[in-house]
Amino acid sequence: MTQLTAPVPKVESLRQPVRRIRVAGVFVLACVAIVVLAAVHLTQGTSSVGASDLVRLVFGQGTDNAANVLVASRLPRLLAGVLVGVALGVAGAGLQSLARNPLASPDTLGVNSGAYLAVVVVAAFGVSLPVLPAGGVAFVGGLAAAGLVLALSAGGSTGPTRLILAGSAVAMALGGVTTLMLLLFREETVGTFAWGAGTLVQTDLHAVTQMAPVVAVGIVGAFLLAANLDILTLGDDTAAVLGVNVRRTRVLTTLVTVLLSAAAVTVAGPVGFVGLVAPVLIRLLAPLVPGLLRHRVLLPLSGLAGFLVVLTSDVALRAAFGGQAGVEIPTGIMTMVVGAVVLIWLARKHRDSGPSRSPAGTGSGLRSRRTFLLVAVGLVVLLIAAVLTAMLTGDAFLRTGDLVNWINGRSGRAITYVLDQRFPRVVSAVLCGAALAIAGTTVQAVCRNPLAEPGILGITGGAGVGAIATLILLPSASIWLLSGVAAAAAVITFGLVYLISWRGGLSSDRLVLIGVGVSSAATAIITLLIVATDPWNLSLAMTWLSGSTYGRTLPQVAPVALALLVLTPFIVHVRRDLDLLALDDDVPRILGVRLERTRLLALLASALLTAAAVSAIGVVGFVGLVAPHAARALVGGRHARILPVAALLGAILVSLADSLGRTVLAPAQIPAGLLTALIGAPYFVYLLWRTRVPVR
Repeated sequence: MTQLTAPVPKVESLRQPVRRIRVAGVFVLACVAIVVLAAVHLTQGTSSVGASDLVRLVFGQGTDNAANVLVASRLPRLLAGVLVGVALGVAGAGLQSLARNPLASPDTLGVNSGAYLAVVVVAAFGVSLPVLPAGGVAFVGGLAAAGLVLALSAGGSTGPTRLILAGSAVAMALGGVTTLMLLLFREETVGTFAWGAGTLVQTDLHAVTQMAPVVAVGIVGAFLLAANLDILTLGDDTAAVLGVNVRRTRVLTTLVTVLLSAAAVTVAGPVGFVGLVAPVLIRLLAPLVPGLLRHRVLLPLSGLAGFLVVLTSDVALRAAFGGQAGVEIPTGIMTMVVGAVVLIWLARKHRDSGPSRSPAGTGSGLRSRRTFLLVAVGLVVLLIAAVLTAMLTGDAFLRTGDLVNWINGRSGRAITYVLDQRFPRVVSAVLCGAALAIAGTTVQAVCRNPLAEPGILGITGGAGVGAIATLILLPSASIWLLSGVAAAAAVITFGLVYLISWRGGLSSDRLVLIGVGVSSAATAIITLLIVATDPWNLSLAMTWLSGSTYGRTLPQVAPVALALLVLTPFIVHVRRDLDLLALDDDVPRILGVRLERTRLLALLASALLTAAAVSAIGVVGFVGLVAPHAARALVGGRHARILPVAALLGAILVSLADSLGRTVLAPAQIPAGLLTALIGAPYFVYLLWRTRVPVR
């Protein structure tokens, strides 16, 4: 059982009478803030038209240049902010009430990711759609993603951690497909990377005027459902007794909120976390303003708060980086940073009301020593086969005789060149897969959550920030400098997550939630670094972020080998402590395990292993999730057996993904990280589905 402070509406809050004067005062203050921010917003831009020019224009004394700038650029941007902010604010409030979960939003439910993927797929195939049909495509994609996440998390009622994990899995899978489309269809999808972070840049009012009626319909639909949503907060059984059709209310609310989110994505791309932040801001005022949580008040105020969040982020962006930054840097980066901070704050308030336990259905029974040996031998054979396959396949298929001649130094020039290029890639895939699997096994044991991995804890994101910054600032940096910066950034990120998560002890659920928030902030920083650089760095960074072994050399793999040689013996040494940590907090203490010290060192070792792998081949997702869980299913729950089996599985998975990526679309290549995400995310979804709690 878990709970969050500042939750969705409580029964007592709904019983309180609406204080009309206080509520009206909140509306007035919000409107005044909007007017002031809108006035400041209109004065910002790349042209020399300033506040005085706009004031003269209001009184009929302005120049044609000022009028053209206002109508063609600044007003469309402002109105786009209005539309996006209001739509996402209302959608977020509706989703949080639907899921009875303060962490529900179009982002955490995968709506934005699904809508974005649908739009990119259409663009990739060269189909140019008008605004309204494009909105329909986005609606279908967002609805499918939201339906899947809500099904996996039992409508969000099983707690914030499961909702976030389900949303992260679906979003990562959809993000992997989206990135694959962007890489394979670069010309057709030009400009969609920055748009994918949420930008308010508009060349005219066409998109806004087309989507405004759709948003209006969505808002009206939300208001019509307000009374039922009030009753639904009392619980499904109570609502049914009071005459509310619970299933129909849930379906209609999902449709309305996805419609609003899709309209926002169509206009400005997926602007991150506005739907999370806006309702939270209103709920923070609820203790001071009785009746504020009534949905007839909550929904419009959340819309105004959403507009304030978008407007404030856009004003702050151009004030900090200049008018040109408003064109080059998506506003969604700023909202994502703000949203990540709010998510971390909410997670910081998270507390357990009972002992932590692994999710139901994830435990593993004991296996015999013979079973372990058979599995280990079988995996070694599979790894050898995977390595041979990787050496022989690619844009040019070779024979085993060519490989034997190359090993003996008797191959021809062409064969030698091909195998000299492939060998470092195969070694890097095998070593990085093993490192990520060992790191994931350790993280799952410490967090007592088989659905956790280094990427979800923000470690991968931190290493990515360090490596991307190094690639951009020092393109010719050595692999040791790149690895050192990535390792330092990963350790700093890990330390930040650990310290923020500490609250009289370490809650595994709180650690995961804060890790997701920090990972989101890291993603925003990476996107900022990428879009602020030249197109060459954009292509390089996108490929690296997708986890590619392309162009690897043996010296670049050395840091991973060193990390495995140094850190694996330590993790193996504490294998029995990991067995105890996976149970609960009490048993390790009783048996003399120094709980916090062991946790800290184990997670630190995981962070360093992850950083070494990230610096070598980039971001490869889900290996740290799939390999340990599969190992646990094969050989039981003892880490003396899980660690070697997980390492073998990780090496096989990344090696096969790299081989497929080099072969399927040869000479074009699919980064290994995208394939592991496409393989791992469905498996993650399967785990969540298998352990779901049905909604009655």
